[in-house]
Amino acid sequence: MCRRFGAAIRFCGAVVLVVAALAGCARHDQWITFRGEGGRGHSRNAMTPPLGVRWELSLQTGDRRSFAFNNLIVKDDTLYFGSTDGNFYAMSIDTGYMDWVFRTGAAVNSVPYADETQVYFGSNDGHVYALDRRSGEEVWRFNAGRTVQSTVIGYKDMIIFSGDGGGIWFLTRDGELEHMHPNPVWHRVTLQVMDGEMYMVPGPTENPRTLGVYDVTEHTHRWLLPSEIMSALWYSFPAVTRSHMITQTSRITAYGVEFNTYALDRSTGRIEWLRRFEGDFSAHPPDGSMHAWMRDRTYILDYQAPAVWRDRVISASGDTIVRALSERTGAIEWESYLSRRTSSAPMISGDHVYVGVFGDTVGAQADGAREGSRPPRLLALSARSGRKVWELETNGAILSPPVVAGRYMVFGTDQNYVYVLERVL
Repeated sequence: MCRRFGAAIRFCGAVVLVVAALAGCARHDQWITFRGEGGRGHSRNAMTPPLGVRWELSLQTGDRRSFAFNNLIVKDDTLYFGSTDGNFYAMSIDTGYMDWVFRTGAAVNSVPYADETQVYFGSNDGHVYALDRRSGEEVWRFNAGRTVQSTVIGYKDMIIFSGDGGGIWFLTRDGELEHMHPNPVWHRVTLQVMDGEMYMVPGPTENPRTLGVYDVTEHTHRWLLPSEIMSALWYSFPAVTRSHMITQTSRITAYGVEFNTYALDRSTGRIEWLRRFEGDFSAHPPDGSMHAWMRDRTYILDYQAPAVWRDRVISASGDTIVRALSERTGAIEWESYLSRRTSSAPMISGDHVYVGVFGDTVGAQADGAREGSRPPRLLALSARSGRKVWELETNGAILSPPVVAGRYMVFGTDQNYVYVLERVL
């Protein structure tokens, strides 16, 4: 999210978090929960490399590079996702056949949600839309009055989303307003609900520049982040485990970028441990300033989001190191040093960590790179050791990590390509 000071929006890295976690994949051939159960970035389906390309599709966006291609969702063998071209798409995951396209008035940077009959998403035109899943016909729209670049989540009979610098909205599934929590500060908020608690919601009216855990039924905060955390520019989408809420923050320092991983007691918000790192960009420095690099990252709603595998917290913060920490103590379990910067958060399937990395020229088409240069890639690392076990070249850098549904793995790139991979037997 970004904070708003007066009339000006200060880039403070979209801090967002809140969190979209409904229930996790009830069926393993679906993916409708942002970063999976508890936001832990883990799929119960084990996709073991090597993987092959089932199909790839270039969206008609010209040569324009995307700074965000947020998570696609999968429901009943259909892909649903929005694009910077202002369209919302429904495609067959098996064939890539376009079922329908719905046009909005601006870029679609939100993460959608689908139930049995409808799919819901927000647009930068200030509306949230509900479409019939079969036909793509509009069922209703709600005017939030602000760009909607959040996760859109379903919880019980509610649809919940955030408007940038506006509010957290609670609607019925018929599009009627039930409740609104003011959000005058934060932009690009990601929401997650577990056990009636929403992580992490902008603070109350008298203290809006903080974030915390919110009781969805009572509409009150249970706790707020400790003040010592609130000096960061970006707060990641958190992973929620049985005992912890784990989040990462980043801020610009005189020496570069500082990354902090926090484990907080889920019941009280007390900090149980903190692990601090200086970003390592020596092998592949970003183009331009660190502020420009950070600004570009904050369009990706799961930038810096940690993944949890067994008792390990695995993170990729946009530098050249993937790190695994002990969930219990924060001790370093392993570090994997890469030759290029990571472009996505990690996703864990089975005992493999999947993460995107940039090519030599960020934003350049793979076929336009100079001779001998490396294109962007999808990497698979061992979750046990961090050792690289497989890679696949992609047309454009992967901006949000793959999602796994049934026998397929799906992701989008900054060159506006959609990929569907399958296991090679």
